[in-house]
Amino acid sequence: MSGHVHLPSDRGAQTREAHRVTLVGAVVDLTVGVLKLITGLLVGSAALIADGIHSFSDLVTDGFVMAATHYGRQEPDSNHPYGHGRIETLATLVLGSVLIFVAGGIAWASLSRLLVGEPISAPGIWAIGVALFALLAKEWIFRYTLRIAKRVNSRLLEANAWHSRSDALSTVVVLIGLIAAQFGAGWVDAAAAIVVGVMVGQVGGRLLWESSQELIDTALPEEERDAMQSVAEAVPGVHGVHDLRTRSLGSQVILDLHIVVAPRLTVSEAHEIGNAVSRRLRDNFSNLADVTFHIDPEDDAGETEHSLRPGLPLRRDVEGVLDEVWSRCPAWQTRIALDLHYLDNQVDVSIYVRHLPPEQSLDDAAHELRVASRKLAWIGRLRVWQGPGKG
Repeated sequence: MSGHVHLPSDRGAQTREAHRVTLVGAVVDLTVGVLKLITGLLVGSAALIADGIHSFSDLVTDGFVMAATHYGRQEPDSNHPYGHGRIETLATLVLGSVLIFVAGGIAWASLSRLLVGEPISAPGIWAIGVALFALLAKEWIFRYTLRIAKRVNSRLLEANAWHSRSDALSTVVVLIGLIAAQFGAGWVDAAAAIVVGVMVGQVGGRLLWESSQELIDTALPEEERDAMQSVAEAVPGVHGVHDLRTRSLGSQVILDLHIVVAPRLTVSEAHEIGNAVSRRLRDNFSNLADVTFHIDPEDDAGETEHSLRPGLPLRRDVEGVLDEVWSRCPAWQTRIALDLHYLDNQVDVSIYVRHLPPEQSLDDAAHELRVASRKLAWIGRLRVWQGPGKG
């Protein structure tokens, strides 16, 4: 028996928060880009002009993040029953690639300048002040975006935050170069930029690695899976949990698990235990978007998938066979209910009767049935009860 539970989440609020921080970042990118470009043109600093263009390129990234966040956090639909989280994953892959491209560009250009020994003229205090303001603004938007990214659990926003940090780091390089050029040591700019390029490249590589792992349905870290299993096993009525599997869809997590319960519970009670497990997991792990549980009447962890085994007869076939072998047995003829339990690769049979002949006890009736069906290897426990039965 399986259950499939979609868990609600306030995706609308998370999307609005992601849009808000991205819009603020876009305003910062536009402001510092204009300042860098104008100042670079006025003082003749090629480095400051290039850095201004870098800031303008962030505007394109901000628009990309806005679109990916909007579509990636939409609710599931008939064509995408697990949601659209992979849109964010793909966007993160693109941003990680952009960071590596930016890192390579910074390092290559700076290495070329270092080898060629390109002279840099003194820019003046005004240009240094603009670069310092841009640095502080980009560092602030980096920290703000990263904080929101962790709050809404978005790798895409985290990637955009680090893209802002790459701009801040490139501005550090420009600032160092401007200050050094002011004192006649322009080579410092190129040397520092190479180090910055390596740092930015490492961030881009990490984002690419994490996103690619998500695309191939890599499980959550072991400690998180162990925590989920402990929460599920603590629910009353749960005898064990196995085959717990997880995967990520953007900022959300998909979970499925097998829940072992007492073997003779009713279907509805066993299913409600599964619902209780789902609710407990949702309360403890807010990023769970979907939980699928399978109810097991016995612990079959590590065994062959049941659907791949030779099948046992279902109720209609069971009743047909028993009609033949028990046709003359009073307990079978006077039955009012029949319970079947599929356990240990056998079928346990419980027969409920309203009455038996005066000379026959319940034990006698069970013995008669057992003798008559001794050739049916699939019959497990056999019991006869007097009463209306469970159905």
